[in-house]
Amino acid sequence: MEVSTILILMGIGLMAGILSGFVGVGGGIVIVPALIYFLGYGQLQAQAMSLTLMLPPIGVMAFYNYYQKGHIDNTSLGYASIMAVLFIVGGYFGSKLALKIPVNIVKLIFGVIMLYVAVRMIISGWSVFTETSNES
Repeated sequence: MEVSTILILMGIGLMAGILSGFVGVGGGIVIVPALIYFLGYGQLQAQAMSLTLMLPPIGVMAFYNYYQKGHIDNTSLGYASIMAVLFIVGGYFGSKLALKIPVNIVKLIFGVIMLYVAVRMIISGWSVFTETSNES
Protein backbone atom coordinates (compact mmCIF):
# COMPACT_ATOMS: atom_id res chain seq x y z
CA MET A 1 0.00 0.00 0.00
CA GLU A 2 1.39 3.38 -1.00
CA VAL A 3 2.05 6.14 1.54
CA SER A 4 -0.31 8.47 -0.33
CA THR A 5 -3.12 5.91 -0.06
CA ILE A 6 -2.46 5.50 3.66
CA LEU A 7 -2.56 9.29 4.13
CA ILE A 8 -5.83 9.55 2.18
CA LEU A 9 -7.35 6.74 4.26
CA MET A 10 -6.17 8.44 7.45
CA GLY A 11 -7.70 11.73 6.33
CA ILE A 12 -11.01 10.10 5.43
CA GLY A 13 -11.10 8.22 8.73
CA LEU A 14 -10.26 11.30 10.78
CA MET A 15 -12.79 13.51 8.99
CA ALA A 16 -15.51 10.87 9.26
CA GLY A 17 -14.72 10.39 12.95
CA ILE A 18 -14.81 14.11 13.68
CA LEU A 19 -18.08 14.59 11.78
CA SER A 20 -19.58 11.48 13.35
CA GLY A 21 -18.81 12.71 16.83
CA PHE A 22 -19.81 16.28 15.99
CA VAL A 23 -23.06 15.87 14.04
CA GLY A 24 -23.65 12.12 13.85
CA VAL A 25 -22.68 11.53 10.22
CA GLY A 26 -19.83 9.59 8.71
CA GLY A 27 -20.44 6.49 6.64
CA GLY A 28 -22.74 7.49 3.84
CA ILE A 29 -22.12 11.20 3.87
CA VAL A 30 -18.34 11.28 4.20
CA ILE A 31 -16.74 7.89 3.71
CA VAL A 32 -18.60 6.62 0.65
CA PRO A 33 -18.10 9.75 -1.51
CA ALA A 34 -14.49 10.13 -0.32
CA LEU A 35 -13.61 6.53 -1.25
CA ILE A 36 -15.22 7.00 -4.66
CA TYR A 37 -13.62 10.33 -5.52
CA PHE A 38 -10.22 10.08 -3.80
CA LEU A 39 -9.43 6.38 -4.21
CA GLY A 40 -11.52 5.40 -7.24
CA TYR A 41 -13.71 2.84 -5.47
CA GLY A 42 -16.95 1.76 -7.11
CA GLN A 43 -20.23 2.67 -5.40
CA LEU A 44 -20.87 -0.81 -3.97
CA GLN A 45 -17.23 -1.28 -2.99
CA ALA A 46 -17.28 2.07 -1.13
CA GLN A 47 -20.53 1.18 0.64
CA ALA A 48 -19.11 -2.19 1.71
CA MET A 49 -15.89 -0.57 2.96
CA SER A 50 -17.85 2.02 4.92
CA LEU A 51 -19.95 -0.66 6.62
CA THR A 52 -16.86 -2.79 7.32
CA LEU A 53 -14.94 -0.02 9.06
CA MET A 54 -17.92 0.97 11.19
CA LEU A 55 -18.51 -2.51 12.62
CA PRO A 56 -16.11 -2.42 15.60
CA PRO A 57 -15.89 1.22 16.64
CA ILE A 58 -19.36 2.51 15.67
CA GLY A 59 -18.99 5.60 17.74
CA VAL A 60 -17.94 4.05 21.06
CA MET A 61 -15.96 7.07 22.21
CA ALA A 62 -18.48 9.58 20.86
CA PHE A 63 -21.25 7.67 22.66
CA TYR A 64 -19.20 7.71 25.86
CA ASN A 65 -18.73 11.49 25.71
CA TYR A 66 -22.44 12.10 25.18
CA TYR A 67 -23.29 9.60 27.94
CA GLN A 68 -20.93 11.31 30.41
CA LYS A 69 -22.61 14.66 29.76
CA GLY A 70 -26.06 13.19 30.47
CA HIS A 71 -27.43 13.29 26.91
CA ILE A 72 -28.17 9.55 26.94
CA ASP A 73 -30.40 8.02 29.61
CA ASN A 74 -32.01 4.59 30.08
CA THR A 75 -34.88 5.51 27.76
CA SER A 76 -32.41 6.54 25.05
CA LEU A 77 -30.46 3.31 25.52
CA GLY A 78 -33.68 1.31 25.10
CA TYR A 79 -34.62 3.25 21.97
CA ALA A 80 -31.11 2.83 20.56
CA SER A 81 -31.23 -0.92 21.25
CA ILE A 82 -34.47 -1.27 19.30
CA MET A 83 -33.07 0.75 16.40
CA ALA A 84 -29.78 -1.23 16.48
CA VAL A 85 -31.55 -4.56 16.07
CA LEU A 86 -33.61 -3.24 13.16
CA PHE A 87 -30.52 -1.52 11.75
CA ILE A 88 -28.89 -4.96 11.52
CA VAL A 89 -31.97 -6.43 9.82
CA GLY A 90 -32.27 -3.42 7.50
CA GLY A 91 -28.56 -3.54 6.67
CA TYR A 92 -28.86 -7.17 5.66
CA PHE A 93 -31.83 -6.61 3.35
CA GLY A 94 -30.53 -3.26 2.08
CA SER A 95 -27.25 -4.83 1.02
CA LYS A 96 -29.10 -7.69 -0.69
CA LEU A 97 -31.16 -5.13 -2.63
CA ALA A 98 -28.11 -2.99 -3.53
CA LEU A 99 -26.37 -6.04 -4.96
CA LYS A 100 -29.39 -6.99 -7.12
CA ILE A 101 -30.13 -3.68 -8.85
CA PRO A 102 -27.88 -1.83 -11.34
CA VAL A 103 -25.14 0.22 -9.67
CA ASN A 104 -26.26 3.39 -11.47
CA ILE A 105 -29.66 3.09 -9.77
CA VAL A 106 -27.91 2.69 -6.40
CA LYS A 107 -25.85 5.83 -7.12
CA LEU A 108 -28.98 7.73 -8.14
CA ILE A 109 -30.88 6.73 -4.99
CA PHE A 110 -27.86 7.55 -2.81
CA GLY A 111 -27.46 10.97 -4.43
CA VAL A 112 -31.17 11.82 -4.19
CA ILE A 113 -31.23 10.92 -0.49
CA MET A 114 -28.12 13.01 0.18
CA LEU A 115 -29.57 15.94 -1.79
CA TYR A 116 -32.91 15.73 0.02
CA VAL A 117 -31.25 15.63 3.44
CA ALA A 118 -28.87 18.45 2.50
CA VAL A 119 -31.67 20.72 1.26
CA ARG A 120 -33.80 20.05 4.36
CA MET A 121 -30.88 20.78 6.68
CA ILE A 122 -29.87 23.93 4.78
CA ILE A 123 -33.44 25.25 4.91
CA SER A 124 -33.73 24.41 8.62
CA GLY A 125 -30.37 25.97 9.43
CA TRP A 126 -31.03 29.00 7.30
CA SER A 127 -34.40 29.67 8.93
CA VAL A 128 -32.79 29.58 12.37
CA PHE A 129 -30.07 31.93 11.12
CA THR A 130 -32.55 34.41 9.64
CA GLU A 131 -34.74 34.32 12.78
CA THR A 132 -31.69 35.09 14.91
CA SER A 133 -30.66 37.89 12.58
CA ASN A 134 -34.14 39.45 12.65
CA GLU A 135 -34.19 39.47 16.48
CA SER A 136 -30.99 41.54 16.69
